Amino acid sequence: MFRKLQLVFYYLFSYPVYKGQLGSLGARARLLQTKLEGAGNIHIGPRVYINSRGWLACLPLTGNAQCSLRIGEGTYVGRFCHFYATSRIEIGKKVLIADKVYLSDNLHGYKDIHVPVIDQAVEQLAPVIIKDGAWLGENVCVVGASVGKNSVIGANSVVTRDIPDYCVAAGAPARIIKRFDHDKKEWRKTDKEGNFI
Repeated sequence: MFRKLQLVFYYLFSYPVYKGQLGSLGARARLLQTKLEGAGNIHIGPRVYINSRGWLACLPLTGNAQCSLRIGEGTYVGRFCHFYATSRIEIGKKVLIADKVYLSDNLHGYKDIHVPVIDQAVEQLAPVIIKDGAWLGENVCVVGASVGKNSVIGANSVVTRDIPDYCVAAGAPARIIKRFDHDKKEWRKTDKEGNFI
């Protein structure tokens, strides 16, 4: 009964507020206690669930007029996730994102050793693209890189280079440890270069 009351309250009060702030908000999407910055640049698809204490930001700090953060239909985002776009972050459909995941297409500059990092300009990196059906484990960081379709990133991994479709990657920096072999129709371990063992 309490859960039904929570849903009624959300769709009567919270959903219209989020819908008015965001660039778009799909039907049956739910955001729980989510902090928004640059909300007009954020687009959330239908049936997206964003668990509590998340932070979604999309601000053109590096001069990109077309700054956007998009989350595709049916995606689940865990607690305490932080997504920060200064150009483009795009999350596909049916992506599973565990708690405390960080996605960013930018980083703080640190090249000038005479200036504190906090006072240096934000540097633009490549867009972050998480393709359909991917799974990002707990505490994963993806910074200026992409994750392929139905790929899995192990917990605590740091992705700084693109991970292709149908791969399992882990580590800091993340490297491919398994790939799906389409000929044998099975997941197989790989060596350091990503070749089947």
